[in-house]
Amino acid sequence: MKTLATILISMLIVTSISAQETKQTITVTVVNATSDKGTIKFALFTKATFLVKEPLQAKEGKIKDGKTTIVFENVPTGEYAVTCYHDKNGNNKMDFEPNGMPMEAYGASNNVMNFEPPRYDDAKFTILDKDVSLDIKL
Repeated sequence: MKTLATILISMLIVTSISAQETKQTITVTVVNATSDKGTIKFALFTKATFLVKEPLQAKEGKIKDGKTTIVFENVPTGEYAVTCYHDKNGNNKMDFEPNGMPMEAYGASNNVMNFEPPRYDDAKFTILDKDVSLDIKL
């Protein structure tokens, strides 16, 4: 009987700890698209996946008056980065000039833009116990 009670109490503790692990939302808004043509493609990454593997989540937002908003849902506590680009021609990929320069506007969380691809350390942010809202400028 003591063993059964111990097992039940242990199960309740584990269940309680699991229930406390919260999942947040990340709301991302692009605020300055140059036209309403096409869509904005968004990607949520961790450091391990940033621009080298499939994103944890990918979303697409329709543009109205130069703005669009998407929501990444059920995101566990941790460190992340968001990238996005304006897919003006609807071909579902970012287009580049022959010399490697992007033909479509792009951005990343924290809005650090250099004349190079976004870097994780510049774009990273942490989610703890609150939902996060980000504005990204292309």
